[in-house]
Amino acid sequence: MSDAMKKCSANETAACCCVDVGTVMDNTDCTASWSEWFADRAEAEVKLAQLTQRARAAESEPCVIESRFSDVNQGVQLDIDFTFSCQAETLIFQLGLR
Repeated sequence: MSDAMKKCSANETAACCCVDVGTVMDNTDCTASWSEWFADRAEAEVKLAQLTQRARAAESEPCVIESRFSDVNQGVQLDIDFTFSCQAETLIFQLGLR
């Protein structure tokens, strides 16, 4: 899953991107992570801005966004962690990226 969420806070069915009806939302996992390789830093910064905007649209309290840029394979690896105030916002953010 190079261009998708590395971690999901709910049990998903990959075939339909659905959340199981029995999924318990207990606020134990409020962080979503994103990782993607880009040819240059400018492209990575555009993606960071886009994802930040989506996170801000899903948040009720400020989402903590931690991003890291690494030089990898003659390009830039962007890793981002989005920590929301509740698990429901994390799930809304993740589903909005599909």
